[in-house]
Amino acid sequence: MEMISLPVLQEISLRLVVALSFGALIGIERSYHGRPAGFRTHALVCLASTALMLVTVYESQWFRPDTAGNVRAAIDPTRMAQGIMTGIGFLGAGVIMKDGLSVRGLTTAASIWITAGIGILVGIGFFVPAALTTGLTFGALGGFRWIERRMRTESYAHFSIRFSPEKAASQAELIAFVQGHGFSTANVTHWFRHGEGMEYRMIVNCMDATAVRRMSEALRARSDVAEFRISPTGD
Repeated sequence: MEMISLPVLQEISLRLVVALSFGALIGIERSYHGRPAGFRTHALVCLASTALMLVTVYESQWFRPDTAGNVRAAIDPTRMAQGIMTGIGFLGAGVIMKDGLSVRGLTTAASIWITAGIGILVGIGFFVPAALTTGLTFGALGGFRWIERRMRTESYAHFSIRFSPEKAASQAELIAFVQGHGFSTANVTHWFRHGEGMEYRMIVNCMDATAVRRMSEALRARSDVAEFRISPTGD
């Protein structure tokens, strides 16, 4: 193996530093919003992707001169990129969690995936595309959040309620009450326990973001309700 020349070392160092910076930039946005994979995770993912791509981009620096010509034709940098993206899939899956009807971590998994792609771009020397992708990613994570908060969307929630044994409401009465607050209902289940009363569970949805608060206040005012729970879905 030949000694790596100074210009090549400078270029490699630049790519690693740029990758660390771009990954950290995306990670800061994730950390700011309290996501489990944040600043350090994204910085390391981008840095690792770049480091691995350098193995193929600079293969002439670590192949022996008498064998480089014979094996260089078999070296395909896209194979390394494919292996990186496959491995990132396992890391992304680790941040996706299901909590009842909610599936959380999808956006963070996607940000990890795109961060690996940015690292690959930096690794092969595409600084401008990498910078553009970083800017677009950061804009999507921040700007699209602003749009989502102002969009009129249909909200779903898991609703469970238990009535006192001596004041149990019928299913028809409960559905009428829920629909009276603007909700549609689906998948209604119910069961009765001696000494504990009647319990109902269902999925409710509506277009009014304030409907959950209004129904919660109405339920707290009812003397026949022993307990209830409304769990909105979300990412």
